[in-house]
Amino acid sequence: MDTPAYRQIADELRTAITSGQYPPDSTLPKMADLAAQRGVAKETVRDAYRVLEDEGLVEVVRRRGTVVRAVPTRQRISRTREVYRDGLGYYFDLAAQSWIALRESTVTWGPAPRDITAILGLTPGEDALIRDRLIGTPDTRHPTQLATSYLPASVARGTRLAEMDTGPGGIYDRLELDLGHGPLSWYETIGSRMPTAEEARDLQLGKGIPVLRIVRTATSPAGVIVEVNDTRMSALDFEVGHQISRHTSAEHPAD
Repeated sequence: MDTPAYRQIADELRTAITSGQYPPDSTLPKMADLAAQRGVAKETVRDAYRVLEDEGLVEVVRRRGTVVRAVPTRQRISRTREVYRDGLGYYFDLAAQSWIALRESTVTWGPAPRDITAILGLTPGEDALIRDRLIGTPDTRHPTQLATSYLPASVARGTRLAEMDTGPGGIYDRLELDLGHGPLSWYETIGSRMPTAEEARDLQLGKGIPVLRIVRTATSPAGVIVEVNDTRMSALDFEVGHQISRHTSAEHPAD
């Protein structure tokens, strides 16, 4: 089966971009010029450029054209399978300790996403407390993550958890010290998906860039999941790394 013309053009341009023929911040040829050069319709070139845009390789910039994106050096998030604590309370990533809130947090009641509703053991459409924060670097104020906590109404309604200011130590100290759900234990999963339009706007993501998604559950000693935290980050800017240790079954033969 023959490869469609727009796919051929996209493949050639992708190779030219990755080889450095079109370096970051350079512009691809005008669609009309490339269409005339290749003897194809302008719509064919537009479809090729759309493929590259969906892949996150280029973006359309007003008054410039189709611009090759710079590929940032990814920052590694080290998930050491440990929880830390400082003067503000618990935190889970050493690299993110200095990050700050870039806007006032929102505290609302409403249904959680379907997968988080299932984790919390709620019925579809049942209200949860939703605490949402946009976090970024203190110097450049560049957004680094969206962090949203979901707490079941049976745990949070009528408590300080539903207030804007939850007090010293945040929601985890309220859960452990005030509401009797401690000591908490945590479990997390790491995945990815394409962002919603709102997430792409808040994280300043170009078209075609997925989000890294870290979903962490907080569980009481009684086995009750009292909170689910859903953190989304640019998968172009961040990657997750951790040290791998040897299990006893993988001992070195010389040991």
